[in-house]
Amino acid sequence: MSLELSSLEKAVASLERAWNFTNRKLSEGNIEQDEIEVYKAAIIQNFEFSYELCWKFMKRWLEVNLTPGMMEGVTRKQLFRYAAENLLITDFEAWVVYHDLRNRTSHTYDSDVADVIFKKARFFLEDAKGFLKALEVRND
Repeated sequence: MSLELSSLEKAVASLERAWNFTNRKLSEGNIEQDEIEVYKAAIIQNFEFSYELCWKFMKRWLEVNLTPGMMEGVTRKQLFRYAAENLLITDFEAWVVYHDLRNRTSHTYDSDVADVIFKKARFFLEDAKGFLKALEVRND
């Protein structure tokens, strides 16, 4: 059974557009700190949404393609381990970090955490694109 991937494709594309726009604005220079904060917020929001869809699609794919019910009650870390074992993701540890960062954004706002997420979101984008590509190749 194949998965409908359009929502994940749109989320990853939105994060990529946000990054491209932000990079263009930052490279132009001469922008105010308030503008930078707005761009960071957009990147972080796109990171959060894309991350949530990624792990849910990992779980769906594994449930469909492995033993049904196998994913019930697994921790996110276990989910990422299964995803890596099944070649859906290449960097297990990176996904554990993304999970930690996502948890930190949902509990409190902290500018230091926001800065870390902003910087890590670029790496997440590449990993999310790789995950999406792996899904597309193996989505039968």
